[in-house]
Amino acid sequence: MILEVADIRIQPGQQAAFEAAIQHGIASVISQAQGFIKAQVQRGIESPERYLLQIQWATLEDHTVHFRGGPLFPAWRAIVGPFFAEPPKVEHFTAI
Repeated sequence: MILEVADIRIQPGQQAAFEAAIQHGIASVISQAQGFIKAQVQRGIESPERYLLQIQWATLEDHTVHFRGGPLFPAWRAIVGPFFAEPPKVEHFTAI
């Protein structure tokens, strides 16, 4: 299992709309991806325009090759991308 962590910064004042959009994008797009296990979104307290998206994938390639290289990625970005203040910072982790 691989954990993807995306550090997302959105435009000020867009929290409610972004939260609705990201939940919609997870339910309608990401959940359909090969190797998707589960997702969770955390909102920053000190930085209210900052969110952490955590997605569990079966393999690294399920995210980097199948999802990012397939038709679901543009659909996902069309839903959440307009809210981004900057490109998300994405890293992958594995359990020890």
